Amino acid sequence: MMHPKLTAAAAMAVLLTAPALAQTDMLGVPGPILFQGEDYALAWTSQPSDAYFKQEYVPVGQAVETYADMVLVEAVAGAITPAQAAASQVEMLASRKDTDPVVNHEIIRNEVTGEVLLDFLVSDLSADPILVEWNAYRYLPLAEGEGVALFAISRRGYGEDGVRAFLGDLGTVRGEAINALATFDIPAIGIR
Repeated sequence: MMHPKLTAAAAMAVLLTAPALAQTDMLGVPGPILFQGEDYALAWTSQPSDAYFKQEYVPVGQAVETYADMVLVEAVAGAITPAQAAASQVEMLASRKDTDPVVNHEIIRNEVTGEVLLDFLVSDLSADPILVEWNAYRYLPLAEGEGVALFAISRRGYGEDGVRAFLGDLGTVRGEAINALATFDIPAIGIR
């Protein structure tokens, strides 16, 4: 008979090594998603509440836990607008100011479509290795019904040398990625 802790460890090992294909698309965006010449495969899904759904996509060879590049697709059903969703994220960023020396953000609003693009930088300097993460979140109305969809990109640098190189390249990468995100033909995101 196997020891209970070994059984749990074996189960976790199976879960952590399960292929991305085992994930179930909940938003009508199964992937792969082609963004800036890179294919992103569905790697992780979650439903934190009855009205909130999250999906994460990474390139082949990357893992959700240690990614360098990620695409996120989320949906929240209910009486919320893209501007309100972005404001909530900005509030969270403001709460980090005392503990995160790099936190910063910029908002771009599209008054015609009601979309909001939030561009922000965060870090975790207590992680081992340290990491810096840049994100661009494009908030838009859900394809069907009340609520907000999010189509986002995230990039990370790890370790002192990796963070230094990441921040050095960010000026060029950021502008290109924001332009690509702002003009990206986002698939219809809906709660299934």
